Amino acid sequence: MAHGFALLGDRVQLTIVGNTADDLELHGLHISPDLDTVMYTLAGLANPDTGWGVRDETWSARATLERYGEATWFALGDRDLATHVVRTARLRAGARLTAVTSQLCLSLGVAARLLPMSDDPVRTKVRTADGWLDFQDYFVRRRHRDEALELRFDGIDSARPTRAVVDALASAQLIVLAPSNPFVSIGPILGLAGIVGAIAGSGAPVVAVSPIVGGAALRGPADRMLRSLDADAGSAGIARHYAQRYPGLVRQLAIDDADAADESAVRAAGIQPLMAPAVMRDDADRRRLAEVILAAAGGRPG
Repeated sequence: MAHGFALLGDRVQLTIVGNTADDLELHGLHISPDLDTVMYTLAGLANPDTGWGVRDETWSARATLERYGEATWFALGDRDLATHVVRTARLRAGARLTAVTSQLCLSLGVAARLLPMSDDPVRTKVRTADGWLDFQDYFVRRRHRDEALELRFDGIDSARPTRAVVDALASAQLIVLAPSNPFVSIGPILGLAGIVGAIAGSGAPVVAVSPIVGGAALRGPADRMLRSLDADAGSAGIARHYAQRYPGLVRQLAIDDADAADESAVRAAGIQPLMAPAVMRDDADRRRLAEVILAAAGGRPG
């Protein structure tokens, strides 16, 4: 979704607030999966086949780690590894994650502004039948096969959004909640103290994009989390999730044309449905959806 708006060029001044509750430390390195996926995508380096990591990757370091008996279930390619080495070194030298992310983006030629949601650590935990799991253990190592029974975000009570994030929201003319998992990707951002208030106080239209098409998540466990945590699936479930947890925050919900049957239920939740081609298979699809959202918000840049 961020790439779709980036493809609009000078028509928008794009700022992305990225989730850092998925961050982890592995092999002594600080890894920020969500930030890196956005950064690689906007830099034109993303692997289109996996949806994560870098294209044309090599795996020599991973093979050697495996020979040393280290866990390699969280795959780090050689080019990707360089990002984590640089990030970790700069953080240990005293830089904040916001500054480090800005430097990395500048080096890769990313024009948009990518902001971590906070410089303070927040970590997602998922409770399953086997107990509490670190998010990446649940998501990557166990391939999100476990039913999610409960979520918690360790550190969120003391974490604060950065001044850069608050200022970006205050000055925004359009705020888009991307078609990410509303529980574990959007939820930690909205759960930070002051974020919902900053969004509401901005006066900008808020448009969410449903990650559910045809009753199923395009990627990841969002549809199963809707059933296990909210007992309500489909795009209508996404609408009710936002309406109940963040009353009055979301004005419109973009849902795919395939989910036209959910239109009345979305409206009943108090959110205006925005019918749109929401499946983004290529650059043209991404740009098209960004155009639809921008037009629905009055054509204003954000």
